[in-house]
Amino acid sequence: MMQTRGHLLDHRQSQAAAEAGARLDAFAPLFDPTTFRHIEGFGLGYGWRCWEVGAGGTSVISWLAKKVGPTGRVLATGADTSWMLPVARPPVEALVHDVGADDPPGEGFDLVHARLALLHVADRQRAVRSMIRALRPGGRLLVEDADPALQPLACPDEHGPEQQLANRLRQAFRTLLTRRGIDLAYGRSLPRLLREGGLRGVRAEAYFPVASPACAALESATIRQVRAELVTSRLATDEEIDRHLAHVASGGLDLATAPMISAWGRRA
Repeated sequence: MMQTRGHLLDHRQSQAAAEAGARLDAFAPLFDPTTFRHIEGFGLGYGWRCWEVGAGGTSVISWLAKKVGPTGRVLATGADTSWMLPVARPPVEALVHDVGADDPPGEGFDLVHARLALLHVADRQRAVRSMIRALRPGGRLLVEDADPALQPLACPDEHGPEQQLANRLRQAFRTLLTRRGIDLAYGRSLPRLLREGGLRGVRAEAYFPVASPACAALESATIRQVRAELVTSRLATDEEIDRHLAHVASGGLDLATAPMISAWGRRA
């Protein structure tokens, strides 16, 4: 049965705040280099007006602020902006906003960026249209989201019982996502959605790290955050989760993330 859609990994869940924070901390070393490479390719510089959609950490916001300088603007939006307070000073502005339901918070942006933000949005098509509408002519949209169905394994090299357990728990996690109506193949649709939205010069790349310390940190934080639901849903036992977390902590697992699809284009 399909459960009501909700953000399984909501960083606002007080009972999982530490794990949520650890997940956000892991995103920066895993994905920032790829994100920054794409954005720098657009010619980002002083005076640019940027909209960071569904911001899930401060690293991208802070980097954009340095790049655009005091004459630029970085608007960071999300369902909860309280964690943005340390960086919410000019040129950064924080705004509570639902990209899948609300009108764009402005227009004429040189850059709109969303990373790992749309997979949990109920009306993703509306979200993409909203972001495109917010661009100035010639402005760039970069959308980056996961495609868990493209590479579903926690350990691609499944050579022993520890790796088999990791992959079973990854499948259990994917089951929780599916029950919330999450499209596990959403990432691969991004190039098409950007073209259908009228963007020009659409391109895309896929990236997923393997055997990075940040992969282990992300895996541990994710499993801890969804532990209770895995157990109550009878998808895993406490003993299995404890064994897996011990394996992760030992450093002996070559863990991988779901591929992140980066798709970008410019408004005509």
